[in-house]
Amino acid sequence: MTTAPACPRDERELDDRLAEPRDETVAALAACPGDVVVLGAGGKMGPTLARMALAAARQADGARPRRVIAVSRFSSTAAEQTLRDAGMHTIRCDLLDRDAVAALPDAPNVIFMAGQKFGTHDAPSRTWMMNVVAPAVCAARFAASRFVVFSTGNVYSLSSIHGPGARETDPPAPVGEYAWSCLGRERVFEHAAGLGARVAVMRLNYAIDLRYGVLTDLAVRISRDEPVSRAMTFVNVIWQGDANRAALELLPFAASPAFVVNVTGHHALSVRALAEQLGARLGRPPRFADAEQPDALLSDTVRMRDLLAPPAMPLATMIDWVADWVRAGRPLLGKPTRFDVRDGAF
Repeated sequence: MTTAPACPRDERELDDRLAEPRDETVAALAACPGDVVVLGAGGKMGPTLARMALAAARQADGARPRRVIAVSRFSSTAAEQTLRDAGMHTIRCDLLDRDAVAALPDAPNVIFMAGQKFGTHDAPSRTWMMNVVAPAVCAARFAASRFVVFSTGNVYSLSSIHGPGARETDPPAPVGEYAWSCLGRERVFEHAAGLGARVAVMRLNYAIDLRYGVLTDLAVRISRDEPVSRAMTFVNVIWQGDANRAALELLPFAASPAFVVNVTGHHALSVRALAEQLGARLGRPPRFADAEQPDALLSDTVRMRDLLAPPAMPLATMIDWVADWVRAGRPLLGKPTRFDVRDGAF
């Protein structure tokens, strides 16, 4: 009988887990020689993805030097220092500053992670600038590069909970300014792919670590005896480490025209069932609010399954770890996903 791995004891141990590449990640970096630039490396996923890219590149290259360059405004000095300590080259840059972006070093491989979701309702113009204008600036700067571009399943309409979820071939139907601006980002990079870049668009649904994500949202509500909304009846979730691996492993699939891939867990998960499992581990039964609905934000993952090895992190381990982390009062990002929002107002 295999023993489940113990929950990380602190943020450093958690980040180390989130930054571990697998053999397929190393192979992807080996197939894409040259430096890697990570644009937006200071966000929730950026630091661990950049560290994973560096680790995979070192394993792929052997004695051949290659840089992984982390680019961000770096509002967190600690995050930047962590990357430097890992051997990363970091550059502070506002991606809306055309001159600053023009001065960035050349690289054949670019991971574009920059964007804004939270605060869209109060500052929609900033969201459009970050999600459309900044991509245009960066796409022009790296016009001949290979891109993996982070996007979101929010560009789809809600899908029947009895079906497979939205497919990449389904027409986009965004709801709300955040989702529309994300579709705008995709269109910018689709245009770049027609001019010489190669692009893979990664439509990500609900990556989680222990400080943030749908499971953490549920655990926090339950631990505070706050009601859990059932308005979004089902969800997809994926461990952030698996999402990081998927992003890097999509580099060889970047193409012209742009290639779109849904990236998330392979199963639609009942919010009620997740809450009940977390409640059992936390010793507090959940209270529920709102009626269950017949549709939800769900993505079909057939294309992902055809291209990539399956996510390594089991759902049961994610649930165990989130419950342990929240029960122990360890650090949280304090940014609820608002996964239960149905009108696109973030």
